[in-house]
Amino acid sequence: MTSSSGKPRPSAAAQRLAAQRTAAVQTRIAAERRRARMKRVVVPLSVVVLLLAILVVVKVASGPDKAKSGTAATAASGSVIADVTSVPLSVLNTVGAGSITTPPTALSAPALTAGGLPRVLYVGAEYCPYCATERWAMVVALARFGTFTGLGQTESSPSDVYPSTQTLTFHGATYTSSYLSFTGKELESNQASGSGYAPLDTLSAADQAIVTKYNSSGGIPFVDIGGKYLISGASYDPQVLQGKTHAQIAAALSDPTSAIAKGADGTANVITAALCQLTGNKPAAVCTSAGVLAGAKKLSG
Repeated sequence: MTSSSGKPRPSAAAQRLAAQRTAAVQTRIAAERRRARMKRVVVPLSVVVLLLAILVVVKVASGPDKAKSGTAATAASGSVIADVTSVPLSVLNTVGAGSITTPPTALSAPALTAGGLPRVLYVGAEYCPYCATERWAMVVALARFGTFTGLGQTESSPSDVYPSTQTLTFHGATYTSSYLSFTGKELESNQASGSGYAPLDTLSAADQAIVTKYNSSGGIPFVDIGGKYLISGASYDPQVLQGKTHAQIAAALSDPTSAIAKGADGTANVITAALCQLTGNKPAAVCTSAGVLAGAKKLSG
């Protein structure tokens, strides 16, 4: 059979063979294009993976980030102590619950007492920024029931979050009250030692058992309020203290419009409300004040 041009027409078998060859060529070309595209993606990705692996090896070889020392603790200045332990009642009443974000939670535990009085157990560390934040509120609250002596002032770690937060320390301090007993333990200082911080206070076996049982996460600060309430971590935003000196923080506690007063004084009112449940609402002038009554609404249980 011939075509219209007069040339012999290829047989059907020849046509099929030609089509198969054409398809094979097209398949090979498509495969080569895919391999080329893969090379453009895989090769750079392999380089990235290799670089990441090198960085990991270098990191492991150099060890973990080393802790940095903060300014060592000293005796707290008289003006700071006066400001933090005598916040005017009118200010506390105006602030109410303030800007507290994490109030104490109810704790189902045996009553925690000492010498016939309800007991508060605080466990923290000087390097800890969340402890640094919480101490201001705790001192404001506890000062309404008793007297501190020997409070120090220090700062949190400069290499942690919220670096160098100015604060007080319970290490070496004592507390006297007709209503409450208080134990404040700072387990580590803010002075670097190896990859951590130098040890400071130690817990009794009984207190360690409490921490082990009710603080499985190991977070600090850990505060057991008479076996009735628990504080874990900071109760208000640590950011409000950033860049402030001890004197500035202490003075701001008496300004109800300041973010510091709203955080620390508001938290102090809520903690005070929890303490009043332990003392049978004594002293009455404290426990029936408007700020404490507002704080009580934040408590559960």
